[in-house]
Amino acid sequence: MNLRDLRYLVALAEQRHFGRAAEACHVSQPTLSTQIKKLEDELGVALVERAPRQVMLTPAGHDIAARARRVLAEVDQMRETARRTADPEAGSIRLGLFPTLGPYLLPHVVPRIRARFPRLELLLVEEKTETVLHMLRDGKLDAAVLALPLHEDWLETEFLFEEPFLLAVPEGHPLAEKHELRLAELDHERLLLLEEGHCLRDQALEVCTLAGAGEKEGFRATSLETLRQMVAAGVGVTLLPMLAVKPPVSPSENIRLLSFRDPPPTRRLALVWRKSSATATFLHKLAAVLRDLPPGLLTAPGPLPQRNAPRRAKA
Repeated sequence: MNLRDLRYLVALAEQRHFGRAAEACHVSQPTLSTQIKKLEDELGVALVERAPRQVMLTPAGHDIAARARRVLAEVDQMRETARRTADPEAGSIRLGLFPTLGPYLLPHVVPRIRARFPRLELLLVEEKTETVLHMLRDGKLDAAVLALPLHEDWLETEFLFEEPFLLAVPEGHPLAEKHELRLAELDHERLLLLEEGHCLRDQALEVCTLAGAGEKEGFRATSLETLRQMVAAGVGVTLLPMLAVKPPVSPSENIRLLSFRDPPPTRRLALVWRKSSATATFLHKLAAVLRDLPPGLLTAPGPLPQRNAPRRAKA
């Protein structure tokens, strides 16, 4: 058994097709098929169910492929340890973010990361939180910026910052003339929310529970920008994270943005990585750069009252 054969098995588990798996591994299909068969002979168990148009792993194949992913991730960590010993701030970092954060945070932090770590190659992946966690666990990502709380015991977390929510309402809405809101004023409102799988949906639902509000039935958006457009069209109201309304995002016409009085609803963001990661020392340095946001970025336009301890929304 060798690492090459384990990589072939993992590729086949992911692609579910010998041809695509071979292409991903940069080998011919007969080569990959032969090595998988040799691995089966060595282990004495069938790993793959072969059908004319479909490839499925056997239960043993699923288990061994999962273990192979962990082995390969550990080998990659060994190589990363050796490389970072020579140059701790160089090489590549694969960073995951979720869609309602990435486009709004990155313009503010990427220039600072480049200035602080000029030899670093930053590879960014944007996926929903659950997918990011799977990729992180499988070694496909080195770290991620996610919303707390997270309950995976294999994760190391370093808190970054707390991002307030604003209420977006269409012009002419009864709340539109207010400068600040109390959560209780959302009582009986029906908010536009994202579809299942977005952590912002869960965060907004928690705020709804605190405020006595609910979800507007019959509509679930696929993106934050769709929510914004629906508010502008007068369909309803929604919660927007502070970063999503700050430059370089253009102001939306026909929308009023309302901040909340003490305590404002927020979400807590953290940099997370595997506890076994060889890059932990560097990631603490990266967290410091991510935490150092431009002044005023998390502050609503206009004067705000003094804040008490904010309410914390779950991921």
